[in-house]
Amino acid sequence: MLNQMGNLLKVLTCTELDQGPNFFLDFENAQPTDSEREVWNQVNAVLQESESILSGLQAYKGAGREIRDAIQNPNDLLLQERAWNSVCPLVIRLKKFYSFSLKLEKALQSLLESLTCPPCTPTQHLEKEQALAKQFAEILHFTLRFDELKMRIPAIQNDFSYYRRTISRNRINNMNLDIENEVNNEMANRMSLFYAEATPMLKTLSTATTNFVTENKTLPLENTTDCLSTMASVCKVMLETPEYTSRFNSEDTLLFCMRVMVGVIILYDHVHPNGAFTRSSKIDMKGCIKVLKEQPADNVEGLLNALKFTTKHLNDETTPKHIRSMLQ
Repeated sequence: MLNQMGNLLKVLTCTELDQGPNFFLDFENAQPTDSEREVWNQVNAVLQESESILSGLQAYKGAGREIRDAIQNPNDLLLQERAWNSVCPLVIRLKKFYSFSLKLEKALQSLLESLTCPPCTPTQHLEKEQALAKQFAEILHFTLRFDELKMRIPAIQNDFSYYRRTISRNRINNMNLDIENEVNNEMANRMSLFYAEATPMLKTLSTATTNFVTENKTLPLENTTDCLSTMASVCKVMLETPEYTSRFNSEDTLLFCMRVMVGVIILYDHVHPNGAFTRSSKIDMKGCIKVLKEQPADNVEGLLNALKFTTKHLNDETTPKHIRSMLQ
């Protein structure tokens, strides 16, 4: 019998057959050590907002009917006003989501700094800085949940387009244009680019990770990509090993683990020059896809789609045919 884990991360086995050590990440119980505390506190302040951001997005109903009525009756000022008054609070909410993505970007870069700095290897970092590894996982988990929800809400882009058209025509004079102090033209442009992405939060994270690598010229690229591939391998082994999954206290941890695995694969694919799908990749893509496909379809459809549509190298010639066909 293996000992109960107090640790987030513990090397359990290392056989010659495996690509490297297998870990158990105790995503449920990690606590920060003194050396992690400063970064952990910064990131925790951001993560504390994440649930309210998700519930705000989940409750987003849109102003489709009001906008339609206003467009169909351009001379009815009451309907114009009603549409405008419906859209303005939604735009404020969309700004809040966008602003949160900027905080998340900073938090991710702080964690990458801690988890990749020399002289430790990624494995040593993940062992020593267990609570930071857990926060990194929580950011990825949030990101995939946010993007899955956003994909199902076409109203967001419709509402925002209406807002921009109305502002630029300035047809509604003296009608709550104070909102321009909140969302000026420059902010509206940036928000527009953000919401035009199919998966805006994932795009934010992959850009942040790529920028982290290019800005830290003295840090070898491998430090970052090995951190990502190690986390992917850890999640895969945990998911395919009943002995490990039986330790999870809740079904949600299983889903958490799957989202984290997919998130790090996508980041790796964007940051590594050759991507995650080549034969030389440090991520066992066949094993990762296989483990996802063994789960109930409802739990993994969004994740398989994320691998299909938000990775960078899947359709490269260097991607083995069997990998591509697994994701068809």
